[in-house]
Amino acid sequence: MSNDTALVVGAGAFGTSIASILANNFKKVILKVRSKDVYMHIKNDGENTVYLPGIKLAKNIDAALTWEELDEQMDGRELGLIVSGLPTAGIAAFFTENHDRFQKYFDKGVPLVSLSKGIDPETLELADDRFFDMFPNHREIFTFLSGPSFAKEIMQEQITLCTLAGRSRRVLTSVSKMLECPYFKVLPSYDVKGVLLGGALKNILAIAGGIIEGLGYNHNTRAAMITRGIAEMLRFGLVYNARPETFYGLSGMGDLILTTTGDLSRNKTFGLEIAKGRSPEEIISSQRTVVEGYKTAMAVHRVIEKYDVRARIFDGLYSVLYEGANPKKVIEKMMQVPSKFELE
Repeated sequence: MSNDTALVVGAGAFGTSIASILANNFKKVILKVRSKDVYMHIKNDGENTVYLPGIKLAKNIDAALTWEELDEQMDGRELGLIVSGLPTAGIAAFFTENHDRFQKYFDKGVPLVSLSKGIDPETLELADDRFFDMFPNHREIFTFLSGPSFAKEIMQEQITLCTLAGRSRRVLTSVSKMLECPYFKVLPSYDVKGVLLGGALKNILAIAGGIIEGLGYNHNTRAAMITRGIAEMLRFGLVYNARPETFYGLSGMGDLILTTTGDLSRNKTFGLEIAKGRSPEEIISSQRTVVEGYKTAMAVHRVIEKYDVRARIFDGLYSVLYEGANPKKVIEKMMQVPSKFELE
């Protein structure tokens, strides 16, 4: 596989941080940008001022606003890797619109890394389902990255470990090498569903963590929520045929601990604002960053109803976000539920 050029679709914080990792291993990394202001800042200032202000990008990272500009920058270069930094809900529309282009890339064997962490609220599908439906003949070249990784800390070259899930040992080995540098390492896994589910569900629990903190609860309460949250995540794993042990790894427990305790978590920050009495719509309309946990909470509620999953934390959070329930009263109600043996 060529290490000439890598393409990153989506120049949000995490997509940009992965581009910075790839800049260690590729001669050129191109960020396919949608927003003109992000594009101009990368071009003129050498940084993604909108999402990661004050952090300079490597000299071999460039931006393209249109496909025509991308093709000009490629100028005969060989593409070695594609990274999709799109939210789960945006995968179908983007890759349907640009299907022929990506079909040609995949026909040449160019692998893709998806950074999406969510469940589609309409279909209840994860990112792999979306990609496999659109490109059924190339399932083995799709990989999925998840794990405890704040974009800002990656840009600061803090040591970070993530999980890379996929179906092909050869592709996983190859892509893992492309993503590795002195401060970033990936551990391969075949459990695509478990890795994706852990990445999706932890965002919801991160919102719950923010609400808990915002209401004045402290370490004891957070530890209880994390522990019982993992138990509920395992029940969703049964629905999607995920491996239980995956939820105790980097993309499950590791990511959950980070996003429920770290101050850089967008989902936790969202929860803190909910605890102040602000509405979800108000918070979302005031910012550009995507709060994956909010949309995923709707999808998870539908999974709970469809498959009769026992998940009081997820159910309680849904009632707060979508039914206007008082979060403190929801917590008090949970504490009144009769006790069961811990492992039941």
